[in-house]
Amino acid sequence: MTQPRSQLAQRFRGYYPVVIDVETAGFNAKTDALLEIAATLLDMDDNGNLIPLQTLHFHVEPFEGANLDASSLAFNGIDPFNPLRGAVSEREAITEICKAVRKAQKDADCQRSVIVAHNAAFDQSFFNAAVERLNFKRSPFHAFVSFDTTSLSALALGQTVLAKACQAAGIEFNNKEAHSALYDTERTAELFCYIVNSWKQLGGWPLAQALEEASEETSEQV
Repeated sequence: MTQPRSQLAQRFRGYYPVVIDVETAGFNAKTDALLEIAATLLDMDDNGNLIPLQTLHFHVEPFEGANLDASSLAFNGIDPFNPLRGAVSEREAITEICKAVRKAQKDADCQRSVIVAHNAAFDQSFFNAAVERLNFKRSPFHAFVSFDTTSLSALALGQTVLAKACQAAGIEFNNKEAHSALYDTERTAELFCYIVNSWKQLGGWPLAQALEEASEETSEQV
């Protein structure tokens, strides 16, 4: 007998969501260095609510020949060559993240993982560029599907800036700690969970139940 899929697998059509944030030395994923990356794995509790599970965080050494834009470094405050960063190679960071994601994806009975990020196209482009540079054959992530919390926040909260969206959701946000991949990833994960769980509490999920209730309400009005 086929075992029932987990609630998390059912929620996103077999996709396993992973919240990612990157700090970089510019805006061009092909040429500019990836300097910091964090990934928050998610889980679903017994009540069907999405919750943060674990966060992985790496400072990353610039790849050979990478461009380091001075204005970008001034903005994020990163000194790429400071030995106290404890930076690792792109290969180590990406390998460790993918290894953890594959395990969590399997545990959740999902077939593929999907990047969740604030302005997701940016973070996804840098992750994909690193995967391409490394000739990495086993990325668990979909190459172009992503869940963008910028759009979700605009819909659910009327805000697009991460700090303002968090504040609207009642999530504490310290602007002094912002623009750290670790901090931004964890706040984005909280925000994504808040939006998904709020939709559930409003009756929008499970979908079959929501459609059935809407149909019954329409029938009563006729």
